[in-house]
Amino acid sequence: MGKLFNELKQDLLYQHGMNACLNCGVCTAVCPAAEFSEYSPREVMNICYSEDDEQIEELLKSDKIWYCGQCFSCKTRCPRGNSTASVILALRRLSVRYGYFAESEKGRQQLFAKRVFGENILKRGYTLLAENITPAHFPELGENWEYYYEHREEMRAWWDVPMNLENSPGSHRVIPEKDMEELRAIYQATGAIELMDAVEKGMEKKLGSKAEVEKYWQNWLETADSRNYQLKENK
Repeated sequence: MGKLFNELKQDLLYQHGMNACLNCGVCTAVCPAAEFSEYSPREVMNICYSEDDEQIEELLKSDKIWYCGQCFSCKTRCPRGNSTASVILALRRLSVRYGYFAESEKGRQQLFAKRVFGENILKRGYTLLAENITPAHFPELGENWEYYYEHREEMRAWWDVPMNLENSPGSHRVIPEKDMEELRAIYQATGAIELMDAVEKGMEKKLGSKAEVEKYWQNWLETADSRNYQLKENK
């Protein structure tokens, strides 16, 4: 038992998610992510159960912990009441805290989550705004979405759910600043902002500079595919 496992087992989500694994594999059998990616909830639970820091560190540096879609199918079927999805959340926090997330391609995508969902929350109180769903990034939404995207302000005014108006009806209203201050205080007190900062620092350490992080970010804005950014050989 080492430092990583000791820290992991202090996480309430880990304590709620890990009881006594029978290694029956039901979690993997019902997991949608396991069917389409290199991800096995049973493997994750086995590694945590080993309490071996070397194996846990390797897991934290891998893509595996980022494949989970948080559907919690594992929790409803586990005969011992385990929840790999909860354990995964604890592992992700640990991975970000130590900067291990930046070692994997899926992990590095946390920069996008931080800069889109995280910053939207702190600025507007929502994780996702209509302007984030660009037709270029989401062509599968079709021409109807493309029309809405281009005319969203006039359409929402016509529907009587105007955009960017304080306390207006609908999902794109402006939340009063006093409420936003309360929201930001919650994020500060719970450590969420500290984790967001850790994402930026972890990426800077991995890529070598803030300028390179911006190149990575810009590449994603232009191509919507993090695999198009080429890591330098020594990174």
